[in-house]
Amino acid sequence: MKTIAPETEAEAEESDFKPLTAQEAEQWRSRNPPISVWKVVAGQALVGMLVALVAWVLTGRASVGWSAAYGAVAVVVPAGLFARGVFRRKASSDPRAAMLGFFGWEIAKIVLTVALLAAAPRLVPDLSWMALLVGMVITMKTYWAALLVRSGVRKTD
Repeated sequence: MKTIAPETEAEAEESDFKPLTAQEAEQWRSRNPPISVWKVVAGQALVGMLVALVAWVLTGRASVGWSAAYGAVAVVVPAGLFARGVFRRKASSDPRAAMLGFFGWEIAKIVLTVALLAAAPRLVPDLSWMALLVGMVITMKTYWAALLVRSGVRKTD
């Protein structure tokens, strides 16, 4: 008697995969337009300002608001630099060069973020680290909201 090994979860998922034809891919792209990276960065800046305002109003201390605002700046400025660097040139003909550029700008973004955080105690009087971190985290997570609420996105049929 011959037995067949049960499928693993990964094998079951792979068997359901069906690549799109060029025509189907074009239809999917037309139904799901790309979101502008600059809109996401602008959204992050707006959310950062709102978080700073809420922090100031809730605590009644301007230093807490400025700390939250600085946390948002530590996210928005490096994100803007990254977006400018990555999207400055359109798709490179060499995929390795494109990947190297992406990683290079990501490293620049991380270094700038760390530098901004290191400068925070000298730049923000009466710095509240908790408010700074709250401002950073909420501002960082804004891009998920941008992806969820973007208009016109439909799942594939």
